[in-house]
Amino acid sequence: MNQTYSMVMLLILVAMMAFIYFRENKQKKKAQAVWDSLKKGDTITSIGGIVGKIVAVNEQTIIIETSEDRVRMELLKTAVNTSAMTNNADTKKKADKEEKKEEKEALPEATEKAEK
Repeated sequence: MNQTYSMVMLLILVAMMAFIYFRENKQKKKAQAVWDSLKKGDTITSIGGIVGKIVAVNEQTIIIETSEDRVRMELLKTAVNTSAMTNNADTKKKADKEEKKEEKEALPEATEKAEK
């Protein structure tokens, strides 16, 4: 009985560790994709809360303008928290889903009116 209990607990522990490991890798890949897709003209927010528009992209760094006074700062790509490009893509996906929902709801109403 004790051996079975120990084996079950060990399997549960290994499963939890594998779940955490794979989830962490997925998040790293997503962040790497954002960093690799940065390009001139994107609006970003850094992990420190600095918002700016990218004016130059180098291998490891980006240069951003933070205001109309043309203040420029150089940041590591890994310091980018979010990009307006990714936020716009997420917003667009949500809007597309909502439009499709509305179309599906409107479709039965239109056919009912046509039948009458």
